[in-house]
Amino acid sequence: MPHYRHEKRLLAGLQGSPPAFVCGVDEAGRGPLAGPVVAAAVILQHGRIPKGLNDSKQLTEEEREELYPRILDMAVAVGVGEASVGEIDLVNIRQATHLAMARAVQSLSVQAAFALVDGNDPPALPCPCETLIGGDGISVSIAAASIVAKVTRDRMMVALHEEHPGYNWRSNKGYGTPDHLAGLRTCGVTIHHRRSFSPIYNILYGGESGDSIHKILIQQDS
Repeated sequence: MPHYRHEKRLLAGLQGSPPAFVCGVDEAGRGPLAGPVVAAAVILQHGRIPKGLNDSKQLTEEEREELYPRILDMAVAVGVGEASVGEIDLVNIRQATHLAMARAVQSLSVQAAFALVDGNDPPALPCPCETLIGGDGISVSIAAASIVAKVTRDRMMVALHEEHPGYNWRSNKGYGTPDHLAGLRTCGVTIHHRRSFSPIYNILYGGESGDSIHKILIQQDS
């Protein structure tokens, strides 16, 4: 289960006046075919940590929704950043994820002196950072960030579902599930789809039938 030991280790070397803070950083939405990638940065203090924090993937949607307001209430600061579909297609998903993470840290109302980042690929942040493989399962700050990022992005995709109900984004959140792929065959490609991702690229440029291309062009112009 996530703990506060990594934060305490870093804070021990950051003591001073005013007090220093360590944030946890994580993202949601690297893999979907549609929608932005979203990152969150969360600063927690020992003694004010919501119970039940865990890697967002290990929690149900109901558990994440329950924890989300508790994190916002108990955290020292929470920041959220995103990178758009256009940015993903322009610079690639890795660089777009790094942009979202930097924006999340920049948006914190309290400046972080150090960041703990999930994974093994350190982004360029406004502060020094350390990566932790599986960090959302061992750091409460990263776990909190994973929940905030996931809930934020899921809500975005539910809202987009109301505009484009043919892809069942309310359920699949933009991932390439059978119902999403069926929607692409039936309804074509929307402005919210990532054209640099191979399933979308192949539909647009990989020799689809005239009827499919016609549907795609209608969607693009609408």
